[in-house]
Amino acid sequence: MARRLFYVQERKGASAFLRGETAQHLRKVLRAQRGQQFEVSDGGSLWLAEIADFGKDQVEFRLLDPIQAAQPAVRVHFFPALIKFDHFEWMLEKATELGVARITPVYSLRVEKGLDQAAGKRLERWRRIVLEAGQQSRRLSPPQLDEPLKLKDALRTQDPLRLWLEEERTAPPILKALPATFPEAVLLCGPEGGWDPRERDAARDAGWMAVSLGPQILRAETAAISALAILGAAAHAATTIRATPENLSAMPVQS
Repeated sequence: MARRLFYVQERKGASAFLRGETAQHLRKVLRAQRGQQFEVSDGGSLWLAEIADFGKDQVEFRLLDPIQAAQPAVRVHFFPALIKFDHFEWMLEKATELGVARITPVYSLRVEKGLDQAAGKRLERWRRIVLEAGQQSRRLSPPQLDEPLKLKDALRTQDPLRLWLEEERTAPPILKALPATFPEAVLLCGPEGGWDPRERDAARDAGWMAVSLGPQILRAETAAISALAILGAAAHAATTIRATPENLSAMPVQS
């Protein structure tokens, strides 16, 4: 069984310190003992560690050995339009598991009434969700979670690969839009009910590329997570598959 991972707030020499609610949970709920081993991360490095001592709302770890942290093949900046909060929070959790580097929620024209006003008050809760999801999925660090932006501000983002999910069938399949290699990507996903025509025009004018997941009608959160999974898998394949005369001859030729 894999060891659990915890994000520590401080690393000092051969010691690391976990504080707050997570430390209380580790001691009182999980009933951890001195000498028990876990993995810990300070956001920059990953370590095998054992519990050295307990303090008030604090667990002290003794760092034993560094661990090579797995890194996603592509750094994704994810712009999800706000949707119903229970669905949105599920999407945050799954996007974290899929390795996104940064998440910036977006206010769109078709956001449900009240969500835009309430979103700011949920930010701390959302940060706890991505932190817990990052620990569960054994990431080196959780994604950066920004305050929500208006769509016009999100569209100003500059990156060589900027994709926005489009439900219209005229958009090309996402796999056809991807270059051979792409270390970074930006993905914009729409709200429940789809994009307003004015938003489509603004995205095109800003130089974003519309991409499709096919003819099926998907929920906003399903579409977002599907697209993130495709980006991650395609980038991973591009970095691990080596072109040889044998596999090149077996590849299909696209016209």
